[in-house]
Amino acid sequence: MSEPEFEITKSATFDAAHFLPAGPEDSLYRRMHGHSFKVEATVRGRAQEPVGWVADLAGLDAALRGVAAELDHSTLNDKAGLESPTLERLCLYFVMHLKPSYPGLCQVIVSRPTIGESCALKV
Repeated sequence: MSEPEFEITKSATFDAAHFLPAGPEDSLYRRMHGHSFKVEATVRGRAQEPVGWVADLAGLDAALRGVAAELDHSTLNDKAGLESPTLERLCLYFVMHLKPSYPGLCQVIVSRPTIGESCALKV
């Protein structure tokens, strides 16, 4: 039997305002509005000795919450890379910030749970 690969996931939340600068002129998305967001980051890998885990869940939690905290109660459009802050670009933003420390990062999901919208990026 080959060595098993596991996936571990942590999640964080943040609240932020944004608007989409492009799109149909009459679109509500062009007006400033806010959402409560949830982000999930999944790391895939083999269990590493001596502990026997893929990665330290507390470390992943701290890293994910740290990036979410940078966005919390902000205007997303003011952040480099989020000038047009779609769910797709939010996924990329989290990948850019987490991947250097977590090379096994394999998926990021950003959602707006109160309105039933989400976007998943497989890395």
